[in-house]
Amino acid sequence: MWTPPAALNVSIVSIPRIKGFLESMLFFRYVHHLALTATQWALGSSNDEILVGGQAVIEGVMMRSPKGYSVAVRRQDGEIRVIKDILSTVGEKWKMFKWPILRGMGVLGQALVLGIKALRFSAEEALTEEGAGQPKKQAKPADAQKTTNLLLAGNLVLALGINVLMFVVLPLFLTRVLQNQTGFESSILFNAVDGMFRVAVFVAFLLTVSYMKDMRRVFAYHGAEHKTVFNFEAREELRVENADKYSTFHPRCGTSFLLVVMIVSILVFSTVHFDSLMGKLVSRIVLLPLVAGLSYEIIRYSAKHPKSVLRWVTFPGLLLQRITTKQPDKAQLEIAIRALEEALTV
Repeated sequence: MWTPPAALNVSIVSIPRIKGFLESMLFFRYVHHLALTATQWALGSSNDEILVGGQAVIEGVMMRSPKGYSVAVRRQDGEIRVIKDILSTVGEKWKMFKWPILRGMGVLGQALVLGIKALRFSAEEALTEEGAGQPKKQAKPADAQKTTNLLLAGNLVLALGINVLMFVVLPLFLTRVLQNQTGFESSILFNAVDGMFRVAVFVAFLLTVSYMKDMRRVFAYHGAEHKTVFNFEAREELRVENADKYSTFHPRCGTSFLLVVMIVSILVFSTVHFDSLMGKLVSRIVLLPLVAGLSYEIIRYSAKHPKSVLRWVTFPGLLLQRITTKQPDKAQLEIAIRALEEALTV
């Protein structure tokens, strides 16, 4: 497998001061990457194929196979660090999460926990403050663990808070302003406008962060993940040269199902009527798990029925991937391939 020379190992890890901010942005984006990634993992395998998927992390990639997962990260000195483990489904632990809708909630919750774990590992390995080749400072294990947990909790709270403000509060506020200006009363129309504002804010956010050099690097790892999955699905040897010829746009990416989530949220939110802005806000937060569960069922069905009309919902996502994926270099492809190879051997 191709190994990059040390001179090419230039990345965001040389700027440790952005660690907390970048982790927050990744948590922020990760909430919107869960739906299909979790679904394709949960589907596991069929009679003729094994489904794999993953996500980009800081200077690396996480890959998931039907039996387990792995995370591969390149450190500042060029060394590739890997963690992997067997992963049982939530439904195997608790039978209630095998039921429709509830299984979606369980799978998405597990995917979030696993994604946070992967981001934490990548941050610790890739965004260390010590320079390449310098020994790390020794810290007391208990103190180090406590500090890491506090940073992790802080970044997660920040990311979730930003999500609520930008994707729940802001669209709802803009819709109410528009309603006051135009005077429309239809609950379905209100929620449809709210959903369109939510998508518009999401796309605007992605466009904004795509101009950040550090996030563009993360998006390149996202592209490397897609190319590697294409390479695997083509049943070709996992090699940088083979993966490099494929597209960065994959139909089973989580961004492809934004339209499903939007439509489901419009229908679900329309079933509960509140006149006050606060009532609408609270109902949206409370109903989010139900929206996630229903969206999962639709996505699951479309994945198992390739000729279903629901497969058309991938088209808007393919357009959106023009923002969320970038062309990776060979070093990034090597990381994605290593992650998938390790996940397949769990």
